[in-house]
Parts: sequence; structure tokens; C-alpha cells
Amino acid sequence: MSAPASAAPAPHVSVLLDEVLAALAIAPGEVHVDGTFGAGGYASAMARAGARVFAFDRDPDAIREGQAVADAHGITLIPGEFSRMDTLLAERGVGQVSGVTLDIGVSSMQLDRAERGFSFQSDGPLDMTMAQDGMNAADFLNTAPEEEIADVIYRYGEEPRSRRVARAIVDARPLERTGQLAAVVRRALGHKPHDKKDPATRTFQAIRIHVNRELEELERGLEAAEALLEEGGRLAVVTFHSLEDRIVKQFLRNRSGGEGAGSRHMPQRADGPPPTFARPAKAVRPGEAELARNPRARSATLRSAVRTAAPAPSSSSARSARA
Repeated sequence: MSAPASAAPAPHVSVLLDEVLAALAIAPGEVHVDGTFGAGGYASAMARAGARVFAFDRDPDAIREGQAVADAHGITLIPGEFSRMDTLLAERGVGQVSGVTLDIGVSSMQLDRAERGFSFQSDGPLDMTMAQDGMNAADFLNTAPEEEIADVIYRYGEEPRSRRVARAIVDARPLERTGQLAAVVRRALGHKPHDKKDPATRTFQAIRIHVNRELEELERGLEAAEALLEEGGRLAVVTFHSLEDRIVKQFLRNRSGGEGAGSRHMPQRADGPPPTFARPAKAVRPGEAELARNPRARSATLRSAVRTAAPAPSSSSARSARA
């Protein structure tokens, strides 16, 4: 995942870029949002296509290092979570947009920097915070009850032996380095050098998702995008694992009227709210050529849909529908 210390990091490559641009179908002069600026790949491409782009990122490094790219392409770069895009844009006089793009999960920039603590490929502090504030991975692992750690690893990492891992983590406290955590997980689960997948992968993913509240951020971000998009506006979301993709798929299915239809032998229900999105496009995944260029794209999935004229449900009713 991460480059050797003596080598330059691999250049950032935006995943499914052509497919995202096709889903957005940008017309010159339209206003578009990139909710996850990162290294600016999607936002720059949108600007080159003629869009006026507002981009968000909660990582201070991405904001600081991306400002030159943003300035070069006329992009308005805003520090903050994409879940607040509707509020933050309203403060700037923007009430509706023609497109929203979200690239979910950890960025290559974060993975490739050992000091950020996202990857077990290079030893670094056990941090993992995207916004670089609040509870970090070490805080959680060194203070949370064993049962809570096990639940997090099971829920967000889909690790079937989460209780064994949690017990090993508690026994090894305090943990301060990514290398320490990886070694603990490998000992708990067993690890052979020729194994195709490192057994620490699921645990690192789970802790990162928990510390950054990534799934909650995604759910709120989808609702914010729904509120912002004008009639005919396009939503494009790229995810990298099943938990994220499941949330996006379920959201679009629900909002396009795909939920609650009942049996095909029964009359169609007509008592639900009008759909806020048209039927989603078929999921898109990288082709062989892209996978050869960028192996990190292997788990990516793009889902997209077009906004209808129906009003977005209130946040409270949307949360009730999910419950």
C-alpha cells in the first residue's frame, strides 16, 4: 500500500474518473460539488469540463496542499465534512447544484504517509484521524472495553474472529504504533508470509471507520446531496468496500421507490413519498486496463442516479426511515 521510505509516493490516480464524468454529464456553467477533494483529481476534471466547482475535505493536509491545485482550476476549496455541504454552501449563497460526487474512504495521500497511521505497511503513530482531531485509534484501543472493541471490529471489519482480536489488543495495552497493532492481530489470527491478504487488514479498516465515523458521515452526506441537487441533478458515489456500497445502494433503492413494493402478486403501494431519484444506473466497476494502471481500484464501485423534482424528506424523517 505504502511506498518505501526512500521512494517517492505513487502519484494519486482518481478511480473510475471517465465513468464518473460520464455519469455527471457536465454542461459548461453548471455548479458541481466534489465532497472528497483529496488530491483534486475529480474536482480538476469537473472544472476542465466547464463546471463551477465547490470542493470539501475535512483533512487539513488536503486543504493546505490542495489550495494551489484549486486556485489553478478556479475551484472553491472548503474545509469541512461533506455531510455539511448543504449548510456550508448555503452560507456562500448556493442553494442548489447540478451534481455531487463522493469518493468514499481513505485517500492514497493518507495511506502513503506513515505519520498519519492509516496503514500497517509502514510503522507510524496509531492515529487514523482524517480531520486530525478528536479521538484517535490509540485513544480508542487503549481505553475502550474489550466487548466494544470486538463489536467495532466485527461490525466495521466483518472480522469473524473479532473477540479473539479484541482480547489480544486488551492484553497488549498500551498500543501506540501501527506496527504494534498489526503484530498483535497477526499473532492472534495466525499469519504466514505467503498469505494473500494480511489478517490485520480487517481490523485496521474497522478501527479507521469507527474513529472517523465514516458510515454515519456517508449517510448524512447522501441526505445533504439529496437536499442540494436540483431537478435533473446527478449524484455519483464511488465506494471501496461492501459496507459503504451497501449504504449507497440501499439509499438509492429507497429514494427511487424501490423499497416497500411488496409481493409481485399484490397491488403496488402508492402511499409512500414520491421518489427523489430516478431509477439508479447499473453499478460500474473498473475494467482490466484501469486495474493494470491502478491496483487500488480493484474494489471500487460507482453508483449514480438523477434527481427528480420531489422534495427531499426532512432529516428527522429520513433517519426514521433508516431505523
